[in-house]
Amino acid sequence: MKDLRPPPRCPTCRKPLPEQRGKERPFCSARCKLVDLQKWLGGAFAIPGAPEPKSDDTD
Repeated sequence: MKDLRPPPRCPTCRKPLPEQRGKERPFCSARCKLVDLQKWLGGAFAIPGAPEPKSDDTD
């Protein structure tokens, strides 16, 4: 039976990933890996946390 799932794609540039497994997985290249890292470091990506309590202090 043939696999009907689409081939995996790079999360950064959306190009199909090469068949061989490499150290860049799940990205297609080192460049896409660094672009993703920069987005995390720059704050474009973030994991939401609990909201901070509001304080009435006005210093």
